[in-house]
Order: sequence, then C-alpha cells, then structure tokens
Amino acid sequence: MKVNILIVEDEVDIREGVSEYLSEVGYNVISAEDGMQAIEIFNKNKFDLVILDIMLPKANGFIVLNKIREESNVPVIMLTAMSDDYTQIMSFDEKADDYITKPFSIILLHKRIEALLRRRLKDDESKKWYYKDIEIDFEGYSAKKNGNNIDLKPKEIKLLELLLKYSGKVLTRTQILDNIWNIEESPNDRVIDVYIKNIRKKLELDCIITVKGIGYKFEEM
Repeated sequence: MKVNILIVEDEVDIREGVSEYLSEVGYNVISAEDGMQAIEIFNKNKFDLVILDIMLPKANGFIVLNKIREESNVPVIMLTAMSDDYTQIMSFDEKADDYITKPFSIILLHKRIEALLRRRLKDDESKKWYYKDIEIDFEGYSAKKNGNNIDLKPKEIKLLELLLKYSGKVLTRTQILDNIWNIEESPNDRVIDVYIKNIRKKLELDCIITVKGIGYKFEEM
C-alpha cells in the first residue's frame, strides 16, 4: 500500500516540485496551498505524513498543526524560511516532529521523510494498549472490548493515553486540560470529570482513581 503524504505550501514552485519528486519515488501525494484548504483535506483523508509550511495564507502552519493534533499523531515536518531559534523551538513545542529551513535539498527532505516513516513503523505497536478484554489503538482512535467496537470520543482516548503515560502519578485537572484541550476551547475543569465518567462506563474500567480535590491517576489493578 502506498504511503499518503499531504504537502501544504503556498509557494507554487516548491509545492509542485516536492509533489512531483515524491510521486516519482513512489509516494501518493496530495497538496494544499493554504491553511484552511489543508485542514479540510486532512479531515477527509488518512495521511501517513504531513509536510507543512509555517507562513501560510488563511491559517498559518501552527494553527493547522494544532488542528491536526486534535485528531492524529501523524508525523509532521515543518517548512520555514525563518531560521531563528524561536521559530524552530516553537515548531517542536507545538508538537511537530521535524523542521527544515528553506531553501532545502529535496534529497534531504526525502531522507527526513524516510526516517520519520521508519520510526513510525517501530512505534505502531506501542500505540496500542491491551488490558484484560480491552484493546485501545491510540493512533487509530479506536477502542474494542471483548472484540466489539466501543464508541470513544477522540478526547476520551487522548485522556486515557495521558493517564497511562503517567501511570501511578496523580495528574491535576489543570495538567489534563493543558495537555488535551486548546486554549481557544478553554473548558471548565469539571468537563474532565464527565470524560472520566464516560471512559469508566464505556470500558468498565476500575483502574482510573479519583484523588479527591486534586485530579486523577491510573493504577493497574
């Protein structure tokens, strides 16, 4: 099966040049010329990797990246004409996997793509969690219990993944909000209680512990 790559770049020469090269070496490539178009295309397709320019019309690369991270952990390479450290650091803070400064070598970009895809293959198994009769695919945002599909919302799966990542440690409601919700959403911290209740009910989980007045922790029973 071909690897699907989304290229988001407003400069025509770069967008078409990269698309043509990657298509020639065997990738299935779809391109977008602005941030809003990128979000729309991403939501309608499944991609294995995204190449994302920072300076885009309609919605910049960081906005697009945030939208992508609401639904997926797909590898993202940021493209930027700005070589300052602040921009580079911000890229990683916003959960990009790599960055390349323009102008760049197409061969270098290809090597970065291959490296990220190899790492993704190695990580695939670690993106699944098995517990008793429960199977959660954190990458595919799916859940099963006794082999039957369970309707978990993306944020419910993200919340469970966060608790597992810090298994045995107490996470405050503020820490959970900061990791799962965007600033623009700014929900009341009590929304977490609702999500925890839903996870427990849907999966019949008894290992998410309430720490009164503080937050929650995961403890395997």
